[in-house]
Amino acid sequence: MQKRRVVITGMGAVCPLGNDVESTWKALLNCESGIAPITLFDASDIKTRFAGEVKNFDARDIFGAREARRMDRFTHFWLAAALEAHRDSRLEIKPEYAHRCGAILGSGVGGIGSMLSEHEKLLHEGPHRISPHMVPMMLADSAPGKLAIELGLRGPNMSIATACASSSNAIGEAVATIRRGAADVMFAGGSEAGVVKLAVTGFSNMGAISERNDDPQHASRPFDKDRDGFVPSEGSGVLVLESEEHALARGAHIYAEFMGYGASADAYHITAPQETGEGAALAMRAALEDAGLQPQEVTYLNAHGTSTQLNDKSETLSIKQVFGEYAYKLTISSTKSMTGHLLGGAGALEAIVCTKVIGTGLVPPTINYETPDPDCDLDYVPNQVRELEVSVAMSNSFGFGGHNGCLIIGRYQP
Repeated sequence: MQKRRVVITGMGAVCPLGNDVESTWKALLNCESGIAPITLFDASDIKTRFAGEVKNFDARDIFGAREARRMDRFTHFWLAAALEAHRDSRLEIKPEYAHRCGAILGSGVGGIGSMLSEHEKLLHEGPHRISPHMVPMMLADSAPGKLAIELGLRGPNMSIATACASSSNAIGEAVATIRRGAADVMFAGGSEAGVVKLAVTGFSNMGAISERNDDPQHASRPFDKDRDGFVPSEGSGVLVLESEEHALARGAHIYAEFMGYGASADAYHITAPQETGEGAALAMRAALEDAGLQPQEVTYLNAHGTSTQLNDKSETLSIKQVFGEYAYKLTISSTKSMTGHLLGGAGALEAIVCTKVIGTGLVPPTINYETPDPDCDLDYVPNQVRELEVSVAMSNSFGFGGHNGCLIIGRYQP
């Protein structure tokens, strides 16, 4: 049986570079960094004092003060991005086919901020001060549930947690839902609001994040020899995915076609990537097989590219395993050099980047690339935007636990 074709008809984003897709894309093309000293909490006594915070975002302006208080920050981001994607798609969700419309969110930690703040209340003010909204605020599945209530989505609705691969897996599983005929429309992506003191300190104490406190904007430097860790950030990306026939029937604008999805596990270490890159290579090969493509048909790869010593080296090895000699001709960049690492939200934002690359012929660079690393010797589009006609783009996402997700997006051809 021929697989149903799935297309992208709407996009929304909230991230350290902007609170919508347009401003985020403009900042990426201007090679801007969204990294700055932390303002969300007092970081003066910890080793890393900077992050990629979402700026000029007030949930009260969007949802009203009462509703905003009842949602965690990660839900604020998700809903804002999803509602932008909905507006962008011009999709009307009518009651008679609402059961054919659903949502899948990916998030590594869900409402960790709400959980921590309520715990502080418990310790210092007593049990009677705990909010009755605390439990739904901390649950990751509350975010897609809130979107369902907002838009009347009565189809498949769930959350996925695979650390930094969460939103790529969410998108892949949403596509699978449409392909198997369980839905015609899926809102898919991820959201994270993990720039909280406990999480940043935890990452810092395990040696995973940069400590360039004197120069935050140059701290995220994927594939550069002098990289010293990733930069934690926050935000959300959401795609509206539709079956081709549904999108054409309503005259939707189609940005691109979703072509392939692959997932795998390293089965190696709970935090470190497999040094050989073998697990990541499995996901990339699976995505190519799903798309029915040969490696040389991929023009651009948005790398996981976290700016850690281990990830960038192992990802480079995995790319060489999959693409062979063509790896040296492949155009690769890591937009985490500008956005920081959105953790569970990263894959969705980077899928949006891939879609924009296909639509515009412009590839955002890997900024802060200054000193080549002999172990990372591919074309990472250093420091300047590149004009390039891209028909097929791949996006990698790898997470703690050894989770690997790979997405392939292509130019839509009727």
